[in-house]
Amino acid sequence: MPATEKTVRRSALVASAVLLSTALTAPAALAAPGPKPSATPPAHTSIVGGERLAKPGTQVNLAAGVPVLPKELSARSWIVADAESGEVLAAHNAHWRLAPASTLKMLFADTLLPKWPRTTTHRVEPSDLAGVGAGSSMVGVKEDETYSVHDLWLGVFLRSGNDAVHVLSAMNGGVDKTVQEMNEHAKELQALDTHAVSPDGYDAPGQVSSAYDLTLIARSGLQKKDFREYCSTVRAQFPGETKKNKKGKRVRGSFEIQNTNRLLSGDYDVPVYQGIAGVKNGNTTNAGATFTGVAERDGKVLLVTVMNPQKKGSNEVYKETARLFDWGFAAAGKVEPVGELVPPKSVEEANAAAGPSASPGQAGGGTGAGSKPVASADTGGGADGMGVALGIAGGVVVLLAGGAFLVNRRWPLPDLVRRRPRP
Repeated sequence: MPATEKTVRRSALVASAVLLSTALTAPAALAAPGPKPSATPPAHTSIVGGERLAKPGTQVNLAAGVPVLPKELSARSWIVADAESGEVLAAHNAHWRLAPASTLKMLFADTLLPKWPRTTTHRVEPSDLAGVGAGSSMVGVKEDETYSVHDLWLGVFLRSGNDAVHVLSAMNGGVDKTVQEMNEHAKELQALDTHAVSPDGYDAPGQVSSAYDLTLIARSGLQKKDFREYCSTVRAQFPGETKKNKKGKRVRGSFEIQNTNRLLSGDYDVPVYQGIAGVKNGNTTNAGATFTGVAERDGKVLLVTVMNPQKKGSNEVYKETARLFDWGFAAAGKVEPVGELVPPKSVEEANAAAGPSASPGQAGGGTGAGSKPVASADTGGGADGMGVALGIAGGVVVLLAGGAFLVNRRWPLPDLVRRRPRP
């Protein structure tokens, strides 16, 4: 949103003196079937975010002036949340632990993105690609070729490339170490329904997440500039294989890759969703189709996660997501929330330690409607024109009295939308 926009909603998080560091619709992985998830949600689930979100079924506060929810919703689980305030506007089986498919790559990215500059390069060894599951979605990484970290992240986000995930995991010390760090980061985010077994979302026994957790993870990732850029990119050039040309000279070309997020790239039966700016899709045998998206309209930023629609049809997960976005934008400011997206654990603990120095509405780390910024600070976008953004994971901070930081969480989503070619 423009820096001068008066209608931009802002929220602030107060902490102690430690800044938190925190296909085209190809399936992410066609894994061999494992244990099938339960056909019905459990009677009791996590109460993170509020007691209403622990209840099975649809949770929404319908009242005069609040639009009714879309009728054609078949997903096992979904959630609609305000990305800035953290208010959960409506949810259905929000904490049901289900297979996440490649939406789990959001946790992989949020965990590993800060580790290397995008210009870092790596020559791929055969061992880097060991363990990539049969039938995995691939971007086309080749052994004995050199790729930049930037290239590899484009492969992760656009083509959901499990080969790119495994190369980055190898750079990080291996799959086991990466999965351990992902699970530690999930706990930090209070994504307590989530347990990673594979870094790429490939079906594995015991690998689960929830609509609530995936929304938390996306919200954290979107604080990172590179995360926002990669998840909003529609198409890009990816390095090809080095070959000899007709003159016998070794040359390396490139090929185009396109984002498999159909609300971003469009399809014959799904138009590009106006205001969409990411985030990640997935599809596996156990998970079915999963998707988390973020979109902006008239200064309002919403996150929607949809898991495993039961209605069979082309692009159903995107169609149901679009309906929930439409409802959310119509209901925003009218509907009483049923819960909230909680802040990371370290922020919550820091707020508790800050005590009276915390800003009004922030006691206990809450991010509800009563939260108000104490101050704000703007910073211009980088050379890529991404706009202003100050996030949990970085950006400009203002040192306040009492040793606390204020983090202004303005989102530059309209800039992302303007960078996306119109249909």
